[in-house]
Amino acid sequence: MASSGAGGKSSRSAIVANTASGHHLLTIHGYSCTNVPTGQKISSQPFQLGGHRWRIDYYPNGITSAVADYVSLSLILAEDVKAAVKAKHSFCLAGEPEERKVGRLRSAPVVTYSSRGCCFFNRYSTFIRREDLLKSKNLKNDSFTVRCDILVVHGYRAKEAYVSVPPCDLRGDLRKLLETEKGTDVVFEVDGETVAAHRCVLAARSPVFAAELFGPMKEGKADEGGIVRVEDMNVEVFKALLCFAYTGSLPEMHKEEEDITCQHLLVAADRFDMGRLKLICEEKLCGYIDVGTVATILTLAEQHHCEGLKKACFDFLAAPTNLRAALASDGLQHLSASCPSLMAELMARSLEH
Repeated sequence: MASSGAGGKSSRSAIVANTASGHHLLTIHGYSCTNVPTGQKISSQPFQLGGHRWRIDYYPNGITSAVADYVSLSLILAEDVKAAVKAKHSFCLAGEPEERKVGRLRSAPVVTYSSRGCCFFNRYSTFIRREDLLKSKNLKNDSFTVRCDILVVHGYRAKEAYVSVPPCDLRGDLRKLLETEKGTDVVFEVDGETVAAHRCVLAARSPVFAAELFGPMKEGKADEGGIVRVEDMNVEVFKALLCFAYTGSLPEMHKEEEDITCQHLLVAADRFDMGRLKLICEEKLCGYIDVGTVATILTLAEQHHCEGLKKACFDFLAAPTNLRAALASDGLQHLSASCPSLMAELMARSLEH
């Protein structure tokens, strides 16, 4: 936890947890013989870790009927304490990558153990599905080993931060570079308007720009004045494409125009091979599918190989009322004439439902 002053000179302080951590390895020998009923446990021998005594309860057939297909595990405080113990823990199979173990412990909640026998009871505890364990390389000679990582929080202390490091603002810096046109070395003409940019930035973000600006396509793209003409694209769509190339985010769009803008931007992203931008447009367009737009969006998805968007359209049309309303519109009638294979796929899917 950190705080900083507002306005004028900034300062920073921190609160740091005083912790002790370690791990315990529990080996289950003769796994196939530990077939006790759901809800029944087998307890480990107590062990010392982080200044306290613990045990692990092992439920071979799940802690409750809701998780009867799983192996469940629970960490129990195995000593009397005068003050509550705060700790977090995680379980994994021994041999998993270290970063995965660290990530699990970091995301685990801090649990308060107030007395002997206290545990973090989770009736949906699902350490591993039994059928997955049987297939796992970690089950050897009918035995497997569980690693339990424990981090005990003994308290907190204040720590002075001598240096205040601001967050990275690379996105803002690159946006400013685009807006000010400082150091630009290429000019595009789009829809009668010129737009300046930086070759290296665009080449790094798009293989198509890289080929056009540095590759064998370079000579054929620019006119005598060195201007690169971009045909068949709206200038605002091209500016949005550049904004994403520089910042990794879309510019603000008017809500009433967002669906149309995203359709054009998806086409542009596909044209310049900017995969993440294309997926962002797909995701946004999924929220605009209705009776009036489904034919247009479905056609767009088919033409630009957007499988997720195409499936969203088919799922929308799987509802009989939506399909009837869409069939009565001009959109699907036009789709039938322009893309009969897509219409045939739609009809085949509707019969399945």
